[in-house]
Amino acid sequence: MFRKSLAAIGLAAAMASFSGGCAGPAPDSPVAAAPQAAQPTARLTYGVVAGAVVGPAAVYRGIPYAAPPMGPLRWKPPQAPARWTGIRQATARTPACPQPILPGGIPNGGGYTGPTSEDCLTINVTAPLVPAPVGARGAPVMVWIPGGGNTSGGAEVESYDARNFARDGVIVVTFNYRLGPLGFMAHPALTAEAPAGQPLGNYGLMDQVAVLRWVKANIRAFGGDPGNVTLFGESAGGADTLALMTTPAARGLFHKAIVESGGGWWQADTLAQREADGAALAAKLGLPAGATPDQLRAIPVEALIANLGRGDIGPTVDGRMFSLSPTQAFAQGRAVDVPLIIGSNSNEASIAGNFAGPAGAAAAAAIPAEVRAAYPGLSDNELARQYFNDARFGGPARWIAARAAAGRPSWLYYFSYVPERQRGTRPGTNHASEIPFFFDSIGAIPGRMALAQASERDLTALAHACWVAFARTSVPACPNTPWPAYDPATDQLLHFDELTVLETFFRKPQLDAVEKVETSIRP
Repeated sequence: MFRKSLAAIGLAAAMASFSGGCAGPAPDSPVAAAPQAAQPTARLTYGVVAGAVVGPAAVYRGIPYAAPPMGPLRWKPPQAPARWTGIRQATARTPACPQPILPGGIPNGGGYTGPTSEDCLTINVTAPLVPAPVGARGAPVMVWIPGGGNTSGGAEVESYDARNFARDGVIVVTFNYRLGPLGFMAHPALTAEAPAGQPLGNYGLMDQVAVLRWVKANIRAFGGDPGNVTLFGESAGGADTLALMTTPAARGLFHKAIVESGGGWWQADTLAQREADGAALAAKLGLPAGATPDQLRAIPVEALIANLGRGDIGPTVDGRMFSLSPTQAFAQGRAVDVPLIIGSNSNEASIAGNFAGPAGAAAAAAIPAEVRAAYPGLSDNELARQYFNDARFGGPARWIAARAAAGRPSWLYYFSYVPERQRGTRPGTNHASEIPFFFDSIGAIPGRMALAQASERDLTALAHACWVAFARTSVPACPNTPWPAYDPATDQLLHFDELTVLETFFRKPQLDAVEKVETSIRP
């Protein structure tokens, strides 16, 4: 899933235009003498912040969780932020980390449209207005990792509006982390300068661990329970959740996990592969073969992002943060044992482009014969689409659920609802289209609520309630909808649709055939 080398990818100017170099638009002075009368405040490790009341929630934006990873801190593990005095205003949107930005306000692959800056390691907290009583354990906490291939995305995306989680007593943390080559590059010079044992090439994932540590240290200030943290994410965010389940660096920092369309069969790069990619990128940008760390850090951020390309990026098996790929760790039973929800959508192939015509024929022809036999009577287009869904998402989700079920319980789902107004125009639920249902954020997306039919609103209420229950109790107790823990012998999943039902042996011939082939080629 993630194997797309930085060296092999070309200029991305046709895909995006870079917005914001080393500085995003500065909000009004972030530190004020006193909060406004109605502002909620929280006393944190590094100072006091003041948020804003937005509907049913106290919303805090742009809280630094690490120092800006610029200059000498580029390609270094996240460092502690500077302390501040007075009360820091945490009410303005802050830039996401550098990434390609599309012209005309069109969302990029991570759904992001705003400014970017290397000074981007910030957190948003959306919390209930009324905190838990003194002495209570506090509210459950959910930490969201956004999607975007680890090359785009950020905290400020409309569908990540978490106010309805706060309405239901759940705190949600969203955040920015380093992306693309700034978050996942390695180079021999960077390896040589790093102290023994310091992680390499996984700076974006180190940022995610830093967020979890920040939550453990600070979430009580917002009324949260640091002993009840759910890590959840979609696409690359789901894959990163799986990765964090396999590294000792994150153990004990979260207590359950949700993976939306995160796959589960992918081959992480070795450090040597990532170093070769980084060296090739440096050479392409005009640096000598023996480039020093200082020369690398002097590369303009625009040049790095212009050479990003479209490929997903994931963990580096550096022997420090990761000694195995996440797939290997799950296969060997070495992932952290926490309750897990995992699932996929019915048209994940929406991210793969159009399978019509020659493209579909070529994709279908590449499918092994023993797998094709499990998909009889399909056109090349439909065969390629279904195989992509099963091999990249549905099959890995079932495989992960089965391995996780050997310890704490896991739950498997499939999401296929298509709004009535879109039926006939798409073959299923597109990649990432489930997010506003689970967030209950349809009303935050411009124009969406006015178009929503009753069935869409009903499914939103159900899906959101499942996630809230899991955050509270570690069991997705959905209203009037049984969802037993996954057992490979009974092979049951919850199928979210206009009528949400429990299904047994869902797509078993296809998923069995795909699993047999795909797992045989993994190291």
